[in-house]
Amino acid sequence: MFEGQPKGLFALALANTGERFGYYTMLAVFALFLRANYGLSPALAGTIYSAFLMLVYFFPLIGGIMADKFGFGKMVTTGIVIMFAGYLLLSVPLGGDTTALVVMLAALLLIGFGTGLFKGNLQVMVGDLYNDEQYKDKRDSGFSIFYMAINIGALFAPTAAIKIKEYAETALGYSSNDAYHFSFAVACASLILSIAIYYAFRSTFRHTEGGTKKAKAADTAAPAEELTKEETKQRIVALCLVFAVVIFFWMAFHQNGLSLTYFADEFTAQSADGLQAMCFNVWNLVAVIFIVYALFSLFQSKTGKGKAISAVVIAIALAFLFLQYDENGSISVSAPIFQQFNPFYVVALTPVSMAIFGWLAAKGKEPSAPRKIAYGMIVAAVAYALMAFGSFGLPTPETMMDADGNPVGKHVADVTPNLLIMVYLVLTFGELLLSPMGISFVSKVAPPKYKGMMMGGWFVATAIGNQLVVVGGLLWGAVPLWVCWSVFLGVCLVAAIFMFAMMKRLEKVC
Repeated sequence: MFEGQPKGLFALALANTGERFGYYTMLAVFALFLRANYGLSPALAGTIYSAFLMLVYFFPLIGGIMADKFGFGKMVTTGIVIMFAGYLLLSVPLGGDTTALVVMLAALLLIGFGTGLFKGNLQVMVGDLYNDEQYKDKRDSGFSIFYMAINIGALFAPTAAIKIKEYAETALGYSSNDAYHFSFAVACASLILSIAIYYAFRSTFRHTEGGTKKAKAADTAAPAEELTKEETKQRIVALCLVFAVVIFFWMAFHQNGLSLTYFADEFTAQSADGLQAMCFNVWNLVAVIFIVYALFSLFQSKTGKGKAISAVVIAIALAFLFLQYDENGSISVSAPIFQQFNPFYVVALTPVSMAIFGWLAAKGKEPSAPRKIAYGMIVAAVAYALMAFGSFGLPTPETMMDADGNPVGKHVADVTPNLLIMVYLVLTFGELLLSPMGISFVSKVAPPKYKGMMMGGWFVATAIGNQLVVVGGLLWGAVPLWVCWSVFLGVCLVAAIFMFAMMKRLEKVC
């Protein structure tokens, strides 16, 4: 899985892991913070939440255009500094008045712009590692590893957010609302780690940073691919068609931080016991990840020593899980913790998906990147079909609120946590088919002169999808729950049908 990859991949992936850990720690509690600290309605909190997500994924277009002129490395470094300023501002407890709200919005703007300079350009640099002939066949697997690293950061984020908030409340005596800011402060520390990794291993990817002088040197060593105007047009049109489809995936997928979190908070049982309780301990999930990777190593290792080490790792992880099991134990379940399941599944299932696609590739049957994206849309539709089915007969959120929009009678439904755990599993299958493959497709197909802009276009599509996340907040309480989920089911199916209709044009440029 990791063999034959350029060294720069691991440095860039780890730098991104640090940044994503901070971002997802903040995001895990952000929607609940907006409602608790400022007394916002679900719809207004959803509007701010989705607008922030939109900014985070819109600014990479500007960052990409700037990087095409000034260099990718320079924009990545500048982005980290700006993000740090934004998270630092968000970490200050200012209360819940108008001034505090304005400061919070300013912090979100800085975080969004800084992420725009950092995120897309770092991924362009990853893609450029595979312009070398010896690595070109490893592009898809490289982006799968990179995407897995992102989710390692996201895996620990919900637990970190909850534990740090609880520590601020119990040990430091902060109010429930002020304690949220300590979760946001984690992002500042993670960015320091991210920039340290970036510069410590810069020599492994310096040639991808761009800039005027570096670009000229790179052009001398390896001239850029020459395309006709017609070829350039075909590629841009194909990319725009893909962008149009992924809008609806992200609209549905990023309900994980909004309507699906509302569902976890207001309808899902707040306790778990036995095996189910073990799922909510992040270290148990880490043990499962070790078992998955050790199993792959056990069967793929070419030496007896390698197989023995893998077997020992599996035994230790199984022993750890056995000791953690408590048949009669019960734990409380907080709504944000459900967001750990998506990154857990990504990290655990990445080697599985890579093995499957590697096996299909060996037989000459691996689907193209556009076809994988279309399949991903269908899988996302299945996830919301499960939510719709599981929500039949539940009261509407509106009936569980008072006149001021505050929840009353929470948790009367006590839906099993297994519903959301299963839904996140299915959504993750869709994500693995769509997101890393889509990023790889953009880095491969984008005309050389417009790489930064086209990667920015991918993020603009994501931004539009994130802005449409607000639909979940607007539907929450306005319609029966099964109708809310059916809306996302429908848009995913329509997008998949459109993708299949355009398949010949898309596969032509692959």
